[in-house]
Amino acid sequence: MPAPADYSATGRMRDGRDIEIRALRPDDKDDMLAAVGRTSTESLRRRFFTLKRGFSEKEVAFFVNIDFANHVALIALAEEDGRKCIIGGGRYVVVEPGKAEIAFVVIDDYQGQGVGTLLMRHLAVIARKAGLRELIAEVLPENMAMRKVFDKFGFRPGSGRGSQSVHLVMKLD
Repeated sequence: MPAPADYSATGRMRDGRDIEIRALRPDDKDDMLAAVGRTSTESLRRRFFTLKRGFSEKEVAFFVNIDFANHVALIALAEEDGRKCIIGGGRYVVVEPGKAEIAFVVIDDYQGQGVGTLLMRHLAVIARKAGLRELIAEVLPENMAMRKVFDKFGFRPGSGRGSQSVHLVMKLD
């Protein structure tokens, strides 16, 4: 398996279209922001738990400057009008030794096509290879699509942070 910063794989969405899953690079910044612009306010709320239409420079720097040790980020790209565009992304951030929090977002036009599942599968492989023992996720109770993805990978309810979200845990053994 390549180093996480060089990670690249291909996959297929439910409708048969091919996608590329690869490591996020700093030069993906403009495409990442364009993808955010193509994502509905509701989808962004489900990801960030608040109404979010833009990001500060500090937030953008956090999202694109990845060390691929304590912060791993993958993007999904699909071909549109002859060029590859970011259609989704997933990342994990180590929150304590052996444990990382994971999160995803997929632009609305591609939701329901298995993009989140593909991102989750690849991130889990990287996390295991990195020696992580546990992935955790905070999900809004009404975000049933993401909860189904997490359920498919064996996430179970755990003792969580807040009453606004469902805390899920996946053991990586």
